[in-house]
Amino acid sequence: MILDFIKKETVFTIAILMAVVSVFFVTPDSRYLDYIDFRTLLLLFCLIAVMAGLQEMGIFLRIGQALLSHTKSTRALMLILVLLPFFFSMLITNDVALITFVPFAIIVLKLAMLERLLIPLVILQTIAANLGSMLMPMGNPQNLYLFTRSGMSLGNFIALLLPYSLVSLVCIILVIVFMKSSRIEKLSFDDGSSCPISKIKLSGYILLFALCLLCVLKVLNILALTAIVFVFLLVFDRGIFKNIDYSLLGTFIGFFIFIGNMGRIEAFNHFIKTILEGHEVYVSILSSQVISNVPAALLLSGFTDNWPALIIGTNLGGLGTLIASMASLISYKQIARQYSALRGKYLLYFTGANIIMLGVLFVAYVLM
Repeated sequence: MILDFIKKETVFTIAILMAVVSVFFVTPDSRYLDYIDFRTLLLLFCLIAVMAGLQEMGIFLRIGQALLSHTKSTRALMLILVLLPFFFSMLITNDVALITFVPFAIIVLKLAMLERLLIPLVILQTIAANLGSMLMPMGNPQNLYLFTRSGMSLGNFIALLLPYSLVSLVCIILVIVFMKSSRIEKLSFDDGSSCPISKIKLSGYILLFALCLLCVLKVLNILALTAIVFVFLLVFDRGIFKNIDYSLLGTFIGFFIFIGNMGRIEAFNHFIKTILEGHEVYVSILSSQVISNVPAALLLSGFTDNWPALIIGTNLGGLGTLIASMASLISYKQIARQYSALRGKYLLYFTGANIIMLGVLFVAYVLM
C-alpha cells in the first residue's frame, strides 16, 4: 500500500521528504509559520473545490457536446476537441481541463470509429491545456502562486504571457489544419450527461467562481472567500470534499518548509542565487524537466525576485518531458489504462512534439 501511494503521489512524497530532511539542518521555530503562503493555499483550495463541483455536474462535457453536435469533418472535430482544453484551462486549470476533455475525446473517437486519431489528438490536447493555462493566474498552480508572490497586476501578468499564448494557438491550429481531413457522420451522445442539473448548485458554483476571481484580483479577502466556499459545500454539496486534491496542497506546504529552511543556510542560499542570477528562464525550464514546473516554481521563488523570468520559464518548462508538467501524466494514464499497447508509441510522439513546441516558444522568447 505504501509503494502504491508513493507511485501515485510521487511529487507529494518527494516534497514531504525534502521538508523532513531540511528540518535536521534548521531546528523548528516560530519562523516556520512565515514560510507558508496561506493566501495561496486557501485560494488554491477554493478554486479546486469550485472546479470539482462544476466538473461533477458535467457542465464542461455539456458544452463540449453542444459544440460537436454539428461537426462534419475530422479537422473540425480535432479543432474543437483540442481548443476546448486550450481555452478552458485558462479558467479551470490544466489538470481539470485534461481530466474532463481527454476521456471525453476518447469516447468521441470511439463513437465516430476514429481511434486512429487517438495519439495525435491526446498529445495536442495535453499541449493545448499546458499552454492555454499559462495565460491566466488561475490556469495552473504555479501561476497562481507566482502571481500572488510577485504582486503583479492581472493586466501585466496577461501582457507578459500573451505573446506566447498567441504563438502557441497559431502553431496548434496550423498543425490541425495541415492534417488530412475526412468526412464523419453526425455524432450522438448517450453518456448520462443529459440528466437534469440543480440550478441552485450551478448558480452557487458560478457565483463562487466569480468570488474566486475577485480574490485573485485582491478585491475580496481570502478568509471571507474560504468561509463562503466551506459553508456552501457543507450545505449543498459536501461530497465534493472528497474530490479535492489535498496532495497538491500538501506538496505546496512541503516545498514551503524546504525552501524556507534552505534559505536560512547561507552556503546553499548563495549557491542557488549564483546559478539563477541572469539565467532564471533557462534554469526554470531545465529544472522543470526533472522535478516538473510546479515544484520548480516553488523552489526557485525562494532565491530570486525576477518574477517575469520565473513565470515565463516555468510555463515554457511545462513542455518537454512527461513530468515537466504533472498535468501531462493525466493524459498518459488515460492512454496507459485503456490502450496499454500504445504507451511506448504515445510517449515517443509526445516527447518529440513537446520538444518541438518548446523549441518554438524558446525561439519566441529569445526574439522578444
